[in-house]
Amino acid sequence: MRTFNFGYQKKRSELYRNIRSFFDDRGYLEVFTPTLSPYLIPEPTIKVFETKFITPYSPEHSLYLIPSPEIFMKEMISNGSGSIYQISSCFRNSEQLGAIHNIEFSMLEYYTVGFDETDSIALTEEMLRKTKIEGAEDIIGSPFSIMSMDEAFWKYADMDLEKAHSIGKIREEAEKRGHIIPEDESWDDTFNRIFISAVEPNLPHTPTVIKDYPKEIECLAKDYEDRPYKKRWELYINQVEVANCYDEETDKNRTRTYYEKEWKRMNDERKGTGDVIPAADFSFSELDMKASSGVAMGLDRLLMISLALDDISPLLSFPLSDMLSDGKNLNQNTEVNR
Repeated sequence: MRTFNFGYQKKRSELYRNIRSFFDDRGYLEVFTPTLSPYLIPEPTIKVFETKFITPYSPEHSLYLIPSPEIFMKEMISNGSGSIYQISSCFRNSEQLGAIHNIEFSMLEYYTVGFDETDSIALTEEMLRKTKIEGAEDIIGSPFSIMSMDEAFWKYADMDLEKAHSIGKIREEAEKRGHIIPEDESWDDTFNRIFISAVEPNLPHTPTVIKDYPKEIECLAKDYEDRPYKKRWELYINQVEVANCYDEETDKNRTRTYYEKEWKRMNDERKGTGDVIPAADFSFSELDMKASSGVAMGLDRLLMISLALDDISPLLSFPLSDMLSDGKNLNQNTEVNR
């Protein structure tokens, strides 16, 4: 029989109340956007769930569980919503069920009009300090340390990232560290091998922002004009990635180029694999995106760290791993007598 820890449920409820109060007091609008969508932003590194809308009154339509509410929230920003936030369920397929991964997870996403990514660092530090739940680990309210990705690679991987922006050089650096690199592996996949094996496990346990991500890792964050990096950062606490932030791209031509490039890459990589290729709405690039900074934060991970746990499972009332292995008779391949 399943058991529930309602104490953890109370802590989650407290956290969500605190977050809503924080943003409401600052004039942000809480928004509610769809969980199912007929189109998504093309992101080749993210695999999604597909379902079908079936009705006798119209053709069948493919729908996708969102990996993030980004696409809808940016449309709201473009239509004059002002600064907004949302707490939602998000979904990513092909994620291994584990201590910090679940294919359905809780996301806080907030966009601040007129902010850049540096402004969002200060806002996020203040938000964590002021929304900390009673009894949470002190680390949650600690001041942020900030380092660039270049600095992180120098310090923890003994590598000059500035000299590794070509595919040949990043492969060479990975192979020096004992990695076996497939011939067709992309720059960003090889970069991630080094980051995950050499940098991430050596980060401080205190809140640490790593900023200035290499331009080769495509995303809808603005580029620096004078160097090959993007205006993006990620927040790590206890060596776990908790949040991701962009200075949001507003240039329509760059957004259109991103869509075309990433759509082609996703189709090329997934052709013949059976992996879902979600539809993309190319009119997204025509939105009048306002200058703003967006942050996406994993609330299951934040709550896990706040409560000094090393696994998100106790925080989930119905962990999928349990439901898949609890031995219930699901009537699969069973003839039903009528």
